[in-house]
Amino acid sequence: MGEVTRLVRAAGDGDVKAAAELLPLVYGELRSLAQSRLAGIPPGNTLQATALVHEAYVRLIGKGDPGWDSRGHFFAAAAQAMRQILVEQARRKGAVKHGGDRKRVELNDSEAVIKPPNEDILALDEALVRLESLDSRKGKIVMFRYFAGLNDAETAAALGISVSTVGREWRFIRAFLYGQMSPRSQDRNRAS
Repeated sequence: MGEVTRLVRAAGDGDVKAAAELLPLVYGELRSLAQSRLAGIPPGNTLQATALVHEAYVRLIGKGDPGWDSRGHFFAAAAQAMRQILVEQARRKGAVKHGGDRKRVELNDSEAVIKPPNEDILALDEALVRLESLDSRKGKIVMFRYFAGLNDAETAAALGISVSTVGREWRFIRAFLYGQMSPRSQDRNRAS
């Protein structure tokens, strides 16, 4: 068992010293994960990678016994916490009292037209909620692959399934999410 896995298990069991030793070991990976999640967020985001890492870590360690049994489970839980934080922030910014009924535009001297963001976190979250309601394992695969950045083999080990099953389901998941997040599908989902 690796040092991170040992500390993850001990922190999960409530060992405060292990939780304190864990952060420096996983901080770099959590920060990379946070930066990749923040890369697709629209302009005007005030949350920085460091703050996202710290908020996610506080949520993880403050839960009591989360039942982590491996490094992969810990990073999946961290990814889930980051997803929740980003969704909460997007909803908060979308609230009318925060100017959510107005379109935010940031202009700089060299670019008069802002291109739309590559990723809409709320649309992604809605699509993931629909996917998880259909098949919870596929939702877990997204957490491990997309949010935690695990590869097929690591995801398969964390879920106790074969690598080929992860690959097959990942292909389905990508097609499903693409279909759910297309503008036409979003209009249908809002109407229902």
